[in-house]
Formats: sequence, structure tokens, C-alpha cells
Amino acid sequence: MRRFAIAPDRIVAGRIAFDPLESRHLSRALRLRPGDTVVASDGAGHEYTVRLDEVGARAIGTVLGAARSPLTESPLAVTLLQGVPKGDKMDGIVRAATELGVVRIQPVLTARTVVRLTASAAAQRAQRWQRVAREAAKQCGRAVVPEVGTPAPLASCLEVAGADELAICFWEAGAPPLAGVLQDAGAPRRARVLIGPEGGLDPDEVERARGAGWRIAGLGARILRTETAAPAVLAILQSRFGDVGRDAGR
Repeated sequence: MRRFAIAPDRIVAGRIAFDPLESRHLSRALRLRPGDTVVASDGAGHEYTVRLDEVGARAIGTVLGAARSPLTESPLAVTLLQGVPKGDKMDGIVRAATELGVVRIQPVLTARTVVRLTASAAAQRAQRWQRVAREAAKQCGRAVVPEVGTPAPLASCLEVAGADELAICFWEAGAPPLAGVLQDAGAPRRARVLIGPEGGLDPDEVERARGAGWRIAGLGARILRTETAAPAVLAILQSRFGDVGRDAGR
């Protein structure tokens, strides 16, 4: 069944009004008609079966049955702090991170970040990446859309690591291997991951993270590109502590 994304406030008295983008997609691209049935996800953990009543520039449907909360969210809540890379690489990182179950993505500006963004440009980038996350969540069947923050200086994002979470800063310059860090991690339910941009993190930034309680770790003998590192790390964490490779009906 076709899936569509909606905002929670578009559900009123058992009726759903799709936004212009989704209305255009279901009418022009998919050529759906009144009477067809689709699934609508509100991005906050609920999905609905919807019978289309009107299709066109404005699509409206009726909710059939009760809302559902599908088991598509990982028991490990991961926040990704990602150094903003050049070009459109962040699109792919956001897409992969969404598929791998992150709950939040915070783009960060570091000492070695090449991209320079005005406040207006940063806000526009964040809006674009939020749309990418929304589309990725829809494609992979998630009922929750991860929040994508506005790019911010790394120093303002290095909150002190809590006792019940795993916070790992990845560094390629002689850091201890990730396997050892995970072996001592226990069974965290929350995790934060910091990945630098092209060129990695500055040593001073790594020391600031360490001072805030973050563990420093490396990914082995090969240096991964920033757009490769984040998905690789997330897959490892979700396999170890989350739901990757587990029974989908857990």
C-alpha cells in the first residue's frame, strides 16, 4: 500500500487533508483516484489507513479504523552530530541515518568545516535536510521522522554525556578501537555519535569532547570518508544495542 507523510495537525475529526506536495504526488505521479486506500504517517509514531475522498490539487481522505504505532523504532535512541560536508553529501548522510533509526541529526560546524553558512543559508539547509529525512522515513516505513537541527558550532552542541548514555567521538588519529569502547559500554538506551567533516576533527575539539565525558574511538586501519563513517557507525551500534538484524516483530 502506498505511504504518505502528513503533519499531525492535518488530522481533524477523522479526516486528513494532505499537504500540496503529497497531494500533487498522489494525483499526478501515482494517479490515485477517489476510493483508493493509502497509509498516512504523522511523523510522530502513528500511522493511519486512509480512504481517498478527493484527489487533485487538494487531496482529502477519511481515516479507517484506529491509529497504529508500528514497531519500526529502535530501542536505542541515537543522536548523530555530523560535521557539515561539502556539496550534497549531507543529503545522503541524512537519508542513511534516517533509515538506520536515528532520532535526531545535529549538523555541526567545526574548525575544519569548509562550508561557510550565513544564518539564512543554514536555516534553508536545515529545511532541505528535514525534507530528506521525511522522504527517507516514508520510504523505509518509519512512523517517526527524525528531527534535523540547524547547523550550529560544535562547541555549543557538546553537552556533558549522561551516565545512562553512550557518547562517542570518532577520531582517526590513534584513537582506541571502537570494539573496546563498546565492550565496556554495558547496555545503553541512548547514544550520541560525533563524526567530523572532511579532514576530521581538530585535536582541540577532540579534547573538549573528552572533557565533556565523551569516549574517543577509531574505526580501524582505513580512514573512512565522512559520508561513509556515519552510516557505518550507526549500523554497528544498531546491530549491537538496537534492532538491526533482529526480529522485526520484537
